[in-house]
Amino acid sequence: MDKYKEIPLVSVLMTVYNREKYIAEAIESVINSSYQNWELIIVDDQSTDQSVAIARKYEQQDSRIKVYINEKNLGDYPNRNKAASYAKGKYLKYLDSDDLIYPHGLAMMVAAMEKYPEAGIGLTYNSYLGATPLPVLQTTEEAFINHFFKKGVLYIGPSGCIYRRQFFEHIGGFNLAFKVAADYEFNLRAASQSPIVLFARDLFWWRQHPGQEIINSNQNNEYIILNYCIHRHTLEQAILPDYLKSAILENNNILMGRRLLRLSPKLSLRELRRILRETGFPKAYFFKCFRPTQKI
Repeated sequence: MDKYKEIPLVSVLMTVYNREKYIAEAIESVINSSYQNWELIIVDDQSTDQSVAIARKYEQQDSRIKVYINEKNLGDYPNRNKAASYAKGKYLKYLDSDDLIYPHGLAMMVAAMEKYPEAGIGLTYNSYLGATPLPVLQTTEEAFINHFFKKGVLYIGPSGCIYRRQFFEHIGGFNLAFKVAADYEFNLRAASQSPIVLFARDLFWWRQHPGQEIINSNQNNEYIILNYCIHRHTLEQAILPDYLKSAILENNNILMGRRLLRLSPKLSLRELRRILRETGFPKAYFFKCFRPTQKI
């Protein structure tokens, strides 16, 4: 009798590009999980270091580990979608090749999703102060109120999330038009189409180091542009009460105006024009941004 027969299979997805310093630790953190019904899918994006050689050693030792090598470099989120295409599990769990998942991490995430089968996505909740213990289920309206007017619950990256694979496929995976912020857009889009589960923090460790894409994008204003566009794009399509949509969109403009005014001494005229062009930001909010943001 298969001892894992009644336990859902989790597809752990590890995308790799030149991570020879960290990948062994990342793989071993999966192997050392208390939850053992997993497959580890490692997809290398044409690394030029020893990442593949290291991953192959683990593949030879454990039949649950599979290593794939892209024919050409795809980039971060195209490679994440590629990794998901190989998955067979009920759940998708991204773990970046420079991060670690704690031994109890998979077990707690799966337990949260199994408790609430109506949810398409589960996310780490870093600032929970609720009256009931985690995990908790939130409707689309509750999730958007929580995110935009309280604690920003939808900002967590893929290493802090777990996805029901059928739901991930149904809504089309990561939208590559949103580049480095594709994970945030996915979380908002997912929450707009399904209830979400919020579970405890400290289930994984996000390693910070030079050369990460998030650091580079923060330095060149890409997140300012993308987050503004993502909010507007998602709200146009989300099924939410009009009062809530209106308040979020108004605050999106007010906060963007404040950010641009704060950054203006450091921005060249050319860069400011680029931001205005790519966001379509209404210039009237350079004056309206002094209004207080709306509350719910």
